[in-house]
Amino acid sequence: MAEALVVLDGSTFFVSSRSGDVEPGADASGYFFADMRHLSTWQLLADGEPLKVLSSGTVDYYSASIHATLARARVGKNPTVTVRRDRFVSDGVHEDLIVTNNSSQPARLELELRFGADFADLFEVKNPRPKRGTTSAEVGADRVTFSYRRDGFGRGTIVAFGAAGELSADRARFDIELAPRDSWRCCIEVSTVVDGKVFGPGHGCAAFDRPRPKMPLSLDEWFDDAPRLRTGHDTLTHTYRQSLIDLAALRFRPSESVSWSLPAAGLPWFMALFGRDSLITSHQALPFQPHLALTTLEALAEMQATEFEDFRDAEPGKVLHELRCGELARLGEVPHTPYYGTHDATPLFLVLLDEYERWTGDLELVRRLEPAARAALRWVRQYGDPDSDGYLEFRTRSPAGLINQGWKDSWNSSLFADGRIAEPPIALCEVQGYAYDARMRTARLARLAWGDPALAARLETEAAELRRRFNVDFWSARRGHFVHALDGEKRQVDALTSNIGHLLWSGIVDGERAAATVDRLMDPDMFSGWGVRTMSADDGGYNPIEYHNGTVWPHDTGIIAEGFRRYGFREQASVLALAIIEPAEFFAYRLPEVFAGFAREPRQSPVQYPTASRPQAWSAGAPLLAMRTLLGLDPGETGLQVSPHLPDSLEDLCVRGLQFRGERRDVP
Repeated sequence: MAEALVVLDGSTFFVSSRSGDVEPGADASGYFFADMRHLSTWQLLADGEPLKVLSSGTVDYYSASIHATLARARVGKNPTVTVRRDRFVSDGVHEDLIVTNNSSQPARLELELRFGADFADLFEVKNPRPKRGTTSAEVGADRVTFSYRRDGFGRGTIVAFGAAGELSADRARFDIELAPRDSWRCCIEVSTVVDGKVFGPGHGCAAFDRPRPKMPLSLDEWFDDAPRLRTGHDTLTHTYRQSLIDLAALRFRPSESVSWSLPAAGLPWFMALFGRDSLITSHQALPFQPHLALTTLEALAEMQATEFEDFRDAEPGKVLHELRCGELARLGEVPHTPYYGTHDATPLFLVLLDEYERWTGDLELVRRLEPAARAALRWVRQYGDPDSDGYLEFRTRSPAGLINQGWKDSWNSSLFADGRIAEPPIALCEVQGYAYDARMRTARLARLAWGDPALAARLETEAAELRRRFNVDFWSARRGHFVHALDGEKRQVDALTSNIGHLLWSGIVDGERAAATVDRLMDPDMFSGWGVRTMSADDGGYNPIEYHNGTVWPHDTGIIAEGFRRYGFREQASVLALAIIEPAEFFAYRLPEVFAGFAREPRQSPVQYPTASRPQAWSAGAPLLAMRTLLGLDPGETGLQVSPHLPDSLEDLCVRGLQFRGERRDVP
């Protein structure tokens, strides 16, 4: 992704090379709409050759500009003709081609745009397989219409040209003659067709001056609504701005019934609603953009499971994992309509609902979502604990389901210290922490908003008993740390993983275990210098470039830092918070989803994981959470609590216009 040009607007995105081109068969490249690729080829040639790029980059998250010249330009032969491509993405694509003769002599060239639509479902892009439907192309006077049909499912792409040329099913040719200092322009409109409904691009020529966002807030309004940062720390200044841009870019509305917008998980593979990702990102952003939490809670409540269904791992009250609307989902070949195979999203829903009220005072939402919250609570107390042992454990019932259903959801993410894979049903340590926190927070809401003190008392009793048992059953006296999980035979899955840092965030850890947990996570086998490794470098399953078994995730480190702060370990929390911020300068201030777990060395940059998403929602949110950690921000019952603990490089950190219960506050 590092060399790609990415233009996106929520779940709609266009990924190309720096030249703006998409070559046939390019992995994760093209124009995507609603989980399918609507342009798989998009190549511009001048006199039969690719252009030579002069400059290329995004203007806003939904637009880009590319300046190029003819391929024959070289040292000692100055180019006379330049080609500019301005691209805008919304529910379609608008692209302006502008060819300019910069000389005092006439110029002539042939411009050719090759295009195609393979209508690959995003799952097929990730794991290629032959298409089973039928694709056709119809050539008109000024447009080419591609259509795809399979078993009642239909998609289409319309490519329309604003200048006369020679059109065929896979290309447009223009013979251009330019007078001295003259320019030629062609506007190209790419519209998307879903179930017979046409979605146009919504941008016109010179759209840089007239942006039309799809969201309730434009980008300028989004920035105006966000707090202003004042600091002499240059990296944090740029990273904060980029985080806000990325969160704005990832916004989308999964249905018309939700109030605002919520974040898609990340580009390119996760441009959709993910329960856990949206919940965590919204929590990270609460003091800065509380609208994300509002919409996330509304949307997840709306799509909460109401019945049992094995194929989708659904149970009453369960919060979804992933929602897709492409061909494979619509035709029932994958269970993502939505798929519910996550064991942490449901308690995290309750955690976010309480945290949202603490920051906003929005009791109306808490009362409106009471049925959803009670259903989620029943799932935590009943269906999420199938053997009734007091711990939440999972085993997929779906032939297409996830083996692991925590945030580390790859097939091999639950390992013993010697590298053996744990067998389900698996009770992850951090999920028990989330369930504890959910009970404590829901007890507060039951008293505050629902008038149910009996429920509150019962939840607090259950939480206390869970905390007592957990600190015995999940602690390894032999290894001196909490274990990753319990397996299907209730054995301790004893690898040392970053998951145990989430226990401090949730508050389930007894005081005498907290210091040992902090010390262990800050040891060199866990703390790489760029963050906390997902697995100890001393354990058998460790690999610095294994997705969940040795890498470093900024959001994970941020949650751990907040856990350190919760238990009073402010110095260590500040070290982790700064470790989140500092790597951003190596990635144009846009943190990738995940780093390799290599140790930090002087004058060396962090190593990005090979297929890391960028932008990615909870990596964009991680610097915001780090700022909360550094400033010591908590929404107290009597007001906003501020207790900074800043490193020397951030002594002047100040946030102006922080949102708290309908007012704006400056901190510190």
